Amino acid sequence: MNTPVDASHYLRPGLLQLPALPPLSVYVHLPWCLRKCPYCDFNSHEAQGGAVPEQRYIDALMADLEAALPLVWGRTVYSVFIGGGTPSLFSPAAIEGLIAGLRARLKLEPGCEITLEANPGTFEKDRFRAFRDAGVTRLSIGVQSFSDPHLRALGRVHDRAQAIAAAEEAALAFGTFNLDLMYALPGQDLAMLEQDLTQALALMPPHLSVYHLTIEPNTFFAKHPPPLPEDDLAYAMLDRITEMTAGAGLERYEVSAYAKPDHACRHNLNYWQFGDYLGLGAGAHGKLSFPHRVVRQVRFREPRLYMEKALAGNAVTQEEEVPRRQLPFEFMLNALRLRRGFALQSFFERTGLPLSAIEPQLAQAQSKGLLEVEAGWVRPTERGFDFLSDLQGLFLAG
Repeated sequence: MNTPVDASHYLRPGLLQLPALPPLSVYVHLPWCLRKCPYCDFNSHEAQGGAVPEQRYIDALMADLEAALPLVWGRTVYSVFIGGGTPSLFSPAAIEGLIAGLRARLKLEPGCEITLEANPGTFEKDRFRAFRDAGVTRLSIGVQSFSDPHLRALGRVHDRAQAIAAAEEAALAFGTFNLDLMYALPGQDLAMLEQDLTQALALMPPHLSVYHLTIEPNTFFAKHPPPLPEDDLAYAMLDRITEMTAGAGLERYEVSAYAKPDHACRHNLNYWQFGDYLGLGAGAHGKLSFPHRVVRQVRFREPRLYMEKALAGNAVTQEEEVPRRQLPFEFMLNALRLRRGFALQSFFERTGLPLSAIEPQLAQAQSKGLLEVEAGWVRPTERGFDFLSDLQGLFLAG
C-alpha cells in the first residue's frame, strides 16, 4: 500500500500570497520510441523489438498519481497531454486504460482536451480511430518534414508518403489535430522550406507547430554537427513561415505555434500562462502552486527505475520551492512567448508577487522597444518577439 504525500507540508505559511490557484493540467510521459533521433534531447528510450511494458508502466503511472493526489485534491483538470517518446507505440487498449485511470482519480473538466503524440507510419496510422475511441480528443503528429532526404538526415523512421497518409487519417478521425514541422534543416534552402510548408498547409491542419532545429547538448548531432543554414537564412525562413501560415488562415499565437480560430492548444496555453501541471511518468517535470509557494517536481528518469520507485509510492527524485526572486523570470519565460501577451493582473495572480517586482524591468523593456504596456496589458512588440531571449533575459534575477 503506497503512502500518500502529506499535503500539510505544502500548505504551511510562506513568503508568497497567491489569491487563487491557477488552472491545472496533467502531463503524462511515455518514454519509448522505435529509434532515438539524432537531434532529440527528450527523455526517450528505444523500445527493444518495438515492445513496451504497457501494463507495468500504466500501473506505475496510477501509483504515481495516487501518491500525488493530496497535492491536487479537488482541483479541476483542464487538459491532459500524453507525450514521449512515441506514445502511439502503446496499444489503444493501454491508452484507454490510462485515460480511464485518470478519469477515475481526477476531476476532468467536461470536454477536457486530451492530446496524444503520434508519429507517422502505417503501424500507427491504423490506430488513430482506435485512439479516438479510447478517449483521445486531439492528435499531435511528429512529421518534421515532407522531404525524404531531410527525413533521413533527421533520423526519422517514416517517409513523405507516410507523413501525408497520417495527416489525412488524423483529419478523418479527429476534430482537431496538430502537425509538427522543423525548419533550418541540414542543407535546407528557402525553396525547400516553402515546399515543406506548402505540403503541410495543403493538408489543412487546424494547428501547426514549427520549430527551428537546434543542436542540443548530449545528442548525436552535438557530437557530429550537420551543416545547418546560416542565421540570416533561418530568419528569412521564419518570415516566410509567418507569411504563408497567415495566408492559410492560421494565426501565430505563440512563438512556434499557429492555429485556426478555436484550435489553439489549451494544454500549451496553460504552460505559457504559467498555469500548473502535474507531471507523471519517467523524467516528467511538474509545477504546482499552493497558497504560499510554487513547487517544481521531477520524476525518476530511467524507465525501469521510475516504475520501481513509482510502484513503491516514491516517484519524485527532485523537488524544490521556486525562490521568490526567480518567479518573475519564470513567469516571463512563458508568458512573453504569447503573441497577445498577458494581463498585468495575471502576474500577481500566478506568482503572488506585487507588480513593483517587475516595474523596473518593464520600463527598461519599453525603452528598448521590446514591450508595449497599455491598459493593464503587456505584449511583446514585433522587435521583442524577434529578440525574445533578450527580452526574457531582462527579468533574470540579479
